[in-house]
Amino acid sequence: CKECGKTYPLKKIYMCEKCYAPLEVIYDYESIHLKRSNFRNRPKTMWRYRELLPVSSRSKIVDLHTGYTPLQKANRLGKILGLKNLYIKNDTVNPTYSFKDRPVSVAVTKAIEFNAEAIGCASTGNLAASSAAHAAKAGIPCYVFIPNDTEHNKIVQIASYGAKILVVNGTYDEANRLAMQVAEEYNWVFANFNVRPYYVEGSKTLAFEVCEQLDWNPPDHVIVPTGSGALLCAISKGFNEFEKLSLIEHANVKISCAQPYGCSPVVNAFKKGANVVEPIEYPETIAKSLAIGDPGDGDYAIKKVRDSDGYAESATDEEIIEAIKLLAKTEGVFAEPAGGVTVAVLKKLIERGCISTDERIVCYITGNGLKTTEVIANQLPNPTEIHPNLDSFKTVLNRKEVISW
Repeated sequence: CKECGKTYPLKKIYMCEKCYAPLEVIYDYESIHLKRSNFRNRPKTMWRYRELLPVSSRSKIVDLHTGYTPLQKANRLGKILGLKNLYIKNDTVNPTYSFKDRPVSVAVTKAIEFNAEAIGCASTGNLAASSAAHAAKAGIPCYVFIPNDTEHNKIVQIASYGAKILVVNGTYDEANRLAMQVAEEYNWVFANFNVRPYYVEGSKTLAFEVCEQLDWNPPDHVIVPTGSGALLCAISKGFNEFEKLSLIEHANVKISCAQPYGCSPVVNAFKKGANVVEPIEYPETIAKSLAIGDPGDGDYAIKKVRDSDGYAESATDEEIIEAIKLLAKTEGVFAEPAGGVTVAVLKKLIERGCISTDERIVCYITGNGLKTTEVIANQLPNPTEIHPNLDSFKTVLNRKEVISW
């Protein structure tokens, strides 16, 4: 238990029976003997760190070859922003095009271990897509509860995997509450409820990979898009675990929270000096994947940011769109709005003087822009039309009429 410390066996449980606080998985670190050389010949997926993931049987792992995604040195973007050591952790290339494949791989594996009859989740879209894909791989039914403003492309993706889709006439938080009620009634595993302590562990691998890809050195500062707060907390835990195992020399990494202005409960609490998040009843933002008004791990995320000497900042929809464009045009990475939030907040922190030129910074880009094309579609000019001959091409080229973003 994160609050009272009561321990439980590794069963299907997510809340302390004594104080009703959330649970997290703990490991016997003294019995885990890992050296950097152990990873040389392991598969380049998140499961290369299997000793630090809570599964009982390797034979039951449900893996779509998630993880070990590129850590790209962002030279062009860094030059524009005035940074010498900026990196993009590009999780847009995961199997279902978001970081959610990491926690879901663990959650569905636990579902198999627990002999669950089905997989379920409440989601703003990405978790649902990943759950549906992993359930398809595992051969078990999947039920997803999504709010009625979920992006069309995400719904198409979810449906393609054969999941049962329940569109809830309400917000994500309302879909979440309904799904929790369903979880109490059926022998299903809900990725973000009754196996949540296991589920969140998968996201730690985003910290592990960054350290390994930086030649076993932690970055100075990471910018993390934040919805529920679980990703930020998991990344913090990942750095600390590598330090405990002496795989890195230290875990002194500043962790900064990035949220959309229309749904920024963690940022609001941080700026007020509060320790408890005040929920936002009706989120309004184009960053639907971060539109979680009542973040389950929000209070813990605030503490992680403060303890690391990090920052918390938000970005408007207009700033998010501009950041999506900037990232795509400079580094060739097309991000969904959550990625735009990360870059926009980085830009703001630089302008505020919170980041120095020489800091080694990692921006986590957690979802692919192809999932949310409607967000920027109306921002694009009409493409230039020409006749199918060279003269027509030369005419528009000479007039500089070829339009780009």
